[in-house]
Parts: sequence; C-alpha cells; structure tokens
Amino acid sequence: MHAVWLREFGGPEVLVPGPAPDPRPGPGQVLVDVAHANITFVETQFRAGRTGPFGGTPPLIPGNGVGGVVAAVGVGVDPAVVGRRVVSGTGGSGGYAERVAVDATLPIEVPDGLALDAAVALLADGRTATMLVDTVGVRPGDRVLVEAAAGGVGSLLVQLAAAAGARVVAVAGGPRKVALLAGLGATVAVDYRAPDWTERVRGATGGVDVVFDGVGGDIGRAAFTLIDPGGRMVSFGLASGEWAGIPTEDATARGVTLVRPEVPPARLRAYAERALAEAAAGRLRPLIGQRFTLERAADAHAAIEARETVGKTLLDVRPGSGPDAG
Repeated sequence: MHAVWLREFGGPEVLVPGPAPDPRPGPGQVLVDVAHANITFVETQFRAGRTGPFGGTPPLIPGNGVGGVVAAVGVGVDPAVVGRRVVSGTGGSGGYAERVAVDATLPIEVPDGLALDAAVALLADGRTATMLVDTVGVRPGDRVLVEAAAGGVGSLLVQLAAAAGARVVAVAGGPRKVALLAGLGATVAVDYRAPDWTERVRGATGGVDVVFDGVGGDIGRAAFTLIDPGGRMVSFGLASGEWAGIPTEDATARGVTLVRPEVPPARLRAYAERALAEAAAGRLRPLIGQRFTLERAADAHAAIEARETVGKTLLDVRPGSGPDAG
C-alpha cells in the first residue's frame, strides 16, 4: 500500500511517501480502507520532535485520525461491521496510509446523511469543541470570545456557542480569516493582529464572560484581561507556540475561573458521537479549508505551520476521495 513515512524528526520535508506493508487485522481488530486522514496541529509538533501526547520513535507512519470503510475483521469481531463507513483514532500512528488496522472498539459509525470527509473533520475537532462548550457551561446571553475562530476547533466553537444562545466575539489573524466569521454565527469579528484588538472587543461588548483560548501566548493573556468577574477561561491550544500561562492567583484576584477539563475516554467518545449527530442533523458544519493528496502530506504540514490554513486540513488518501455526500 501507499503511505507517508516519518523516518526522522524535523521539518515538513521529513514526511516522505513510500510503500508500506499491507496491515492485517489481528484478533479484536478491524481493517479500515482509508479515504481521508485528519491532520492536527499537534501532529506537526510531533513530527518536529517536540513533546506532546503522541509517542513513538521513527521510522513510523504518522497520523491519528482516519475515515473510511471497514474492509475486514480479525478473530472475535462481528463480520457484520464489514462495509460500514467509520471514523476512528489509530492509537497515535498509522493514519497517513491507504489502510490501517485498529482495535475494534475505536471506530465510530458515520451517521446516514453525513459525508465521510465531514465526519473525519469532526473526529478530533468536533469532540474537542463539544466537550469545551459543555465543560465551560455556555449559557444564553453569555458574551463568548473565541480565539483562532477560523481554525478547525474555533470554527466549531463559534457555531456551538451561538447555538447555545451566546453572543459570540470571534477573533482570528488576518482579513481572509476574519471574513469567514460572521457566516459561522459570530456577532462581532475582530482581527487580533490589529494592535488595538482588545479595545475593539471591549468597545463592542464591554467585556466578556467566557474565553476559549486557542492561541495562547500574548493573545491568550490579552484575552484574559477582557473577562469580567465571574467569567471563565479555558485554554485548548497554543497556536502561538506557548500556553497563555495565566497564574491561578491572578485569576482568583479577578474572580475568573480557569477551567481545566478532565474528561474520561468514554465521555470523549460520547462527545465525538454527539458532534457527528449534530452535523448529520444539519446543526454543525465543519469548515474544511484545504485538502491535500496523501503524497503531499509534507505540504499540508508546511501550510499549517505557516498559519496559511483555515478550518480543517484533510488528506484525501485515495483517488476520487475528494468532497463526498456520503
């Protein structure tokens, strides 16, 4: 089969297409013919050799999220699942390939009416966004600030917070990204590259009740200053390269709660299933901003690191696996 190999840590160029042995499903596993592979910012950090949730030593095939069709099952698995459309984590590696064998407990069946590429785009980001909104407890009337609002998670947070009855202030970097935000449900859209962006937010809202911090660094710390007493802040990303690192004593002094989600795996799966169901019902729309063929995985990583992307980035693994209607 065709795959993309990570043979050493480094820049995007270390992702090299090449042949790989066809996997076979072992006992308790299923084999998935992959149509689309999900790419996350965390995967670019792993490829570069930075610490993170993924482990493994090169050479290996990276990729932690896929969507496709179950092609075969191992011993102990119901053969009735063969032919079903599924999305699945891979356990940390193996996703940038035409086939992957995964534990049979991992795949989630894609609801009827939901395109497979949309389901893959929601696998990680939809789970995260749904969990964050639920954990923070967005309420009708809340003024909610979403950073990196044109990103994969951020674009979903805007939609979910607006659906919960919040007034959403969406901030993103650059006019191209800001132009997308009103269409996602944002009431106020601001470019955080502008030196007076916090003044613009305060002028429009007077302050905010919730911050979803997906950028960290100076942007996250500036957003913290906009939170009124009784507000909440949750950090879920570090697009800037560092966490906001708000000291607990500073939050306490301002009457702000720093929310740190601790969710067991079973609930994470439930959040992923909820995101897929909302999308199938037409109430949640992943923003797939760019797509690359499997052989261009290095280009996909380079685009993400250059912050040239909007929404979700997918690898279309098989010929003809572009936008589909399920």
